[in-house]
Amino acid sequence: MGNHRSRTVPAILASGLALGMLSGCPTVDLGDTPSDIGLCNPPGGQQYFQDKIWPEFIRHGDATKGCTKTTSGCHSEAGGNTLSFKTMPVDFAFNYRQTQIYLNCGTPMASELLTKPLSGVDPHGGADLFNPGDPGVQVFLDWFK
Repeated sequence: MGNHRSRTVPAILASGLALGMLSGCPTVDLGDTPSDIGLCNPPGGQQYFQDKIWPEFIRHGDATKGCTKTTSGCHSEAGGNTLSFKTMPVDFAFNYRQTQIYLNCGTPMASELLTKPLSGVDPHGGADLFNPGDPGVQVFLDWFK
């Protein structure tokens, strides 16, 4: 019994010493959690978004295509669904951040930004905007190369 007790006392003392040493460690402030953590950032990044995705996919020149077909559409500022295009110049950084939520970097074809407007893939209240062979689909997929 004495042998068992002699082993326990040093263990308790060592534990107490370790806890005492840890209580004196300073806390490191890592700052705020970045707002884009976990968001998909395609290799083409914001520049490709601005140069290709915005004019050819989101704010398409053809009035029958694009996510912001009218100034009162679902994805316009009036529709309340996050994209900003009324202000000049267009706030591409804001719009890029808003679209990142709907991207899937692991499987670009599964990105809601593509599947929602793509005919026959994912139901979309704003109707189908692209057919599978549409050039806009390839513009979107090239963003991930």
